[in-house]
Amino acid sequence: MTVYVLRRLVQTLLVLAITSLLVFFGLYVVGDPVEILVNPVADEVEKARAAAALGLDKPIVEQYWVFLKGAFTGELGTSFVFGRSAIEVIVERMPATLELAFLAMLISVALGVPLGLYAGLKPQSWVSKTIMAGSILGFSLPTFWVGLILILVFAVQLGWLPSTGRGPTVEFLGLQLSILHWDGLKYALLPAINLALFKLSLIIRLTRAQVREQSLLDYIKFARAKGLPKSRVIGVHLLKNILIPLVTVIGLELGSVIAFAVVTETIFAWPGMGKLVIDSIFQLDRPVVVAYLLLIVFMFILINLVVDLLYSALDPRVRLGEQK
Repeated sequence: MTVYVLRRLVQTLLVLAITSLLVFFGLYVVGDPVEILVNPVADEVEKARAAAALGLDKPIVEQYWVFLKGAFTGELGTSFVFGRSAIEVIVERMPATLELAFLAMLISVALGVPLGLYAGLKPQSWVSKTIMAGSILGFSLPTFWVGLILILVFAVQLGWLPSTGRGPTVEFLGLQLSILHWDGLKYALLPAINLALFKLSLIIRLTRAQVREQSLLDYIKFARAKGLPKSRVIGVHLLKNILIPLVTVIGLELGSVIAFAVVTETIFAWPGMGKLVIDSIFQLDRPVVVAYLLLIVFMFILINLVVDLLYSALDPRVRLGEQK
């Protein structure tokens, strides 16, 4: 197990290096940040002075080498816009994105597993057909459109929930979280529901497929033949086995929710990492964009590692330490 984890960490360094190379050189050809950050009426001398202050007067290879040296010490550059460490700016926004992502996944799992379980156990009932039709809608409807409809219905017409922004926060383990405050939770519900819709549909369909597949296997038939109560067959034998692929998918989808909350955060003006990176792209704030993408890649890899370890714990047939 230890060898496996160490090998994954080495792979992580390689992936981060390749990502930084692609992103850094990709942003270099997009545009010149000086043209955006400096007053349009500034002369060439002032632009050259600004470029030198930002380190943009050096060749791109030298800029990348300076970035790499800073990355090894945990410094991913200084934001052109904020004038502070890029990683510090991102970490300030991280709690808002993480709480939104975890709330969205909680909604998806809490609703998706029971609904998918019911749809798999009673596939011919009208309730199951309604659930599956709803899951198709969840896959099909664009996120930005659903977000606007949620704002129109629940914020504008009904007035039940606020439409944009982040509510009051409560400090928990050094993090400022709004979902632990009732008024803050109201602000988080609409964006979390919008973010959870696609994942909810995915979990419903995956759970239903696993239930239909596992119900035909011998161990379920044998459990029923022994006269075990239906609740025990479903809750112990069936549910335990369908959790194995579900854990994998839920872990991967958690990473995608964190990474791709950009649209939802933009629509609901949620002050998270997604909205920050969109603003940084428009302002050509390269250090923030590079630091954000590297952080997201690292989180994806970390979540994948945790999922693999959980998969090994749930399925005794999987032994990570024996993999070559």
